[in-house]
Amino acid sequence: MNTQSGVRYRIPFGGKVVDYTNVLVTRAVDGDTLVLETGERVRLIGIDTPEMHESNKLYRDSDRSQQDIETIKALGRQSYEFTKRLVEGKRVSLEFDVEKFDRYKRMLAYVYLKDGTFVNAQILKQGYASLMTYPPNVKYADLFTRLYREARENNRGLWK
Repeated sequence: MNTQSGVRYRIPFGGKVVDYTNVLVTRAVDGDTLVLETGERVRLIGIDTPEMHESNKLYRDSDRSQQDIETIKALGRQSYEFTKRLVEGKRVSLEFDVEKFDRYKRMLAYVYLKDGTFVNAQILKQGYASLMTYPPNVKYADLFTRLYREARENNRGLWK
């Protein structure tokens, strides 16, 4: 059961029904994308971490931030390592917002560890992500905005 709303989420996947209130994270792809035991990819709603690999987004991030490519990649590796330590090999619960999937067919979710840790929020709070909220998935936008500001003001994570 989802600890936030008491709703049990079940979405058909590959011909079977999966209980997303108790699912294993097999690996972190990067700082804001996970792979579940089902093989599905989950994009963490509300956050954006620097890229680690060559991509158009890496170059856009570099242009926008005025930082060189290698610096962006190094920051991306820091975000990835933080997320990996936080969730890899652990069972989690997913909470969905209005949209369930992005244009790349990744699930969009808020992720919670079994101890109640709100993963998306923790990554922001510790300074390993930027804020990225897009309507209609804005359920925690106010909380995320506050955590992002606090991380920057207190020089946490990538903001050191």
